[in-house]
Amino acid sequence: MKRKYLIGAFFACVLVFSAIVVLNTWTQSKLTVDERRFDFDLNGELSAEEQALMIRVMRLETQRGEKFSQREIRQLQSGQRDRSRGRGGGRGGRGREPSGPRLNPEQVVFRDGAATIPDRETFKKLSYQGTEVRIDTQLIGIEFVKFQIERTHTENPQLYFMNTETHRSHGSFMDAAGLRRGQGQMRGVLSYRPLFTSPNGEPGVYTFEFNPNDAFPFEEIKLAHDLLVSKMPILKDRLGYCPLWGAIGIYNREKARYDAAEFPVYFEDDLYENVGYLPLNQAASFGLLRVLELDERSTPRDIVICKTLPNEMPRVAGVITGARQTPLSHVNLRAIQDKVPNAFITKAWENASIARLIGKYVYYEVNADGFEIREATLKEVETHFADLRPSETQKPKRDLSVTEILPLDDIGFSDASRFGVKTANVATLRTLGFPEGTVPDGFGIPFYFYDEFMKHNRFYAKIAVLLDDTAFQNDYDTRVAALKQLRADIRNGETPDWMLNAFATLHNAFPEGTRLRCRSSTNNEDLPGFSGAGLYDSYTHHPDEGHLSKSIKQVFASLWNYRAFEARDFYRIDHLTTAMGVLVHPNFADELANGVAVTDDVVYQTIGNYYLNTQVGEDLVTNPEELSIPEEILMDWSDSNDYRVVTTSNRTADGGRILTDDYLRQLNGYLGIIHNKFSLFYGPIGRARDFAVEIEFKITSDGRISIKQVRPWGQ
Repeated sequence: MKRKYLIGAFFACVLVFSAIVVLNTWTQSKLTVDERRFDFDLNGELSAEEQALMIRVMRLETQRGEKFSQREIRQLQSGQRDRSRGRGGGRGGRGREPSGPRLNPEQVVFRDGAATIPDRETFKKLSYQGTEVRIDTQLIGIEFVKFQIERTHTENPQLYFMNTETHRSHGSFMDAAGLRRGQGQMRGVLSYRPLFTSPNGEPGVYTFEFNPNDAFPFEEIKLAHDLLVSKMPILKDRLGYCPLWGAIGIYNREKARYDAAEFPVYFEDDLYENVGYLPLNQAASFGLLRVLELDERSTPRDIVICKTLPNEMPRVAGVITGARQTPLSHVNLRAIQDKVPNAFITKAWENASIARLIGKYVYYEVNADGFEIREATLKEVETHFADLRPSETQKPKRDLSVTEILPLDDIGFSDASRFGVKTANVATLRTLGFPEGTVPDGFGIPFYFYDEFMKHNRFYAKIAVLLDDTAFQNDYDTRVAALKQLRADIRNGETPDWMLNAFATLHNAFPEGTRLRCRSSTNNEDLPGFSGAGLYDSYTHHPDEGHLSKSIKQVFASLWNYRAFEARDFYRIDHLTTAMGVLVHPNFADELANGVAVTDDVVYQTIGNYYLNTQVGEDLVTNPEELSIPEEILMDWSDSNDYRVVTTSNRTADGGRILTDDYLRQLNGYLGIIHNKFSLFYGPIGRARDFAVEIEFKITSDGRISIKQVRPWGQ
């Protein structure tokens, strides 16, 4: 009897265990294959921490072009929990003994390292820059060479530069060089930071640091500095020490010695304040170098030097600003779209290499390490522009099949060819489950209305005559005047009765007295590779302005702005198949702040961070007021608590932060969802390694975040 009971109990346990396995398998089946990689506790769902890690890892996998192993994901998880952990192979650690004889620095083969670095090219060959940094997550995206100093307690210390492409860890290098762990060792990292100004005034700073938990006295730091400079001469007057958290205490105790030292000390935040050069868009071009005054007009062949940042600019061959510009301004978005070089260079018009070339044809190149500018021949210029323009006319998609104004909730991502990309993308944002009010609610006016209005007033025929006119084609002043008159004619054009009724019905759908924002939405903007940022105009319709058709016709007319016409003309885009839709929603009033965010760090090129610009009130980040400096923040993809304030706003009363921790937490969640969803919508383009999206957002008068626009970041 007892035996039967035990057998029955055994089978009952088996059944229960089987049920648990089946239930667990069924629960896990709710997760995709990719999601199950992050379900560490095997409970069939992802915790907030696991979801955050998933977003970070999948974005990094896109950057590197292949998936991480489970072991690497575990290492990233560990690094995410504690970013201040020491690097592998730290002082006092225990590892396996090297298998070969001990080598002096001069005996190490280049595949493993070097005794000296004679020039920048050698540093590049020895360096690593990317995502495979193991637990050294603070080095992601930075160009660095690891080094090791031996026998610091003797009269003949030895410096080894590691080939960091081959050996990511000190332990691996030590095994190759036959080095054993012991006293008198310093293991560090030499990093290159191209955006910052060195003590000698040249662009580019090198910094050296050690394990986060190391705390070397001043004499050993000076020893390391002197050894590095002696073995890498280009470091002279360009090298500074960067103490990490473990060294702050001893640095403070010895601060007087550092103050008197011949080398500077950089804390990480200091480096971002010392920016003297920013490569806003890395490209090369030819053109006529000229200083552009505020009341002057540029041409497509000009490389312009601007002492302040202009809000509007037609197509140019290159841009240099002497005042620091926001990377998310319409000017820089245009530079990215047009694939022309754009950089901030401190007091560029006084720079000796630039000033002597003003008024001459030049070759101008912007890259991560610096800029190149030299005199060019007219033949080089002519060849460049002949090769740059498309050889055939391009016709943007224009679908006139939708003949009614529709609410945004009835418009989808695929409707861009009927309503314009801006309208379709805002409508798509409304499907992502954000809290009510996060995305504006409104209507889309399709291209059909613009086309019927233009035909009703016979404007297409008038435009065709202009396009065939020799003076219009060849004289900029004639073109400017003719386009100005055309816009006036469109604003004063007759609106058919059926269209007036449709606009009135749209207007009446909003509460009486609502100010309506009428926003341009064309088939020639917000596209991958062509943002069209700043080409067209939007208008606010106030309650006392009468019929809504007034503001809508102003938006229609903006299709024929000089800057928009020039951009289309350069790219041989058919003007007559370009169409204007209108996105209509309540206008934001008295907003507390406005900003732009990109789902990658498009400025400092760190990996794993969002880049955010924010300014108070109605001072637009995309079209900033003169001398406006927005708040600039880098925020980790997966952890809103991990952020760096690079620049504070110069418009806040007390210098305080605009984006508080609560706002950063909300934006972090929104940006992750938007990036992942839109990468799917854009298909193969969205799966590209450099794909990112840009959003425009506001903090409304009642303190809520509202997202007003999303577009692919210019590629």
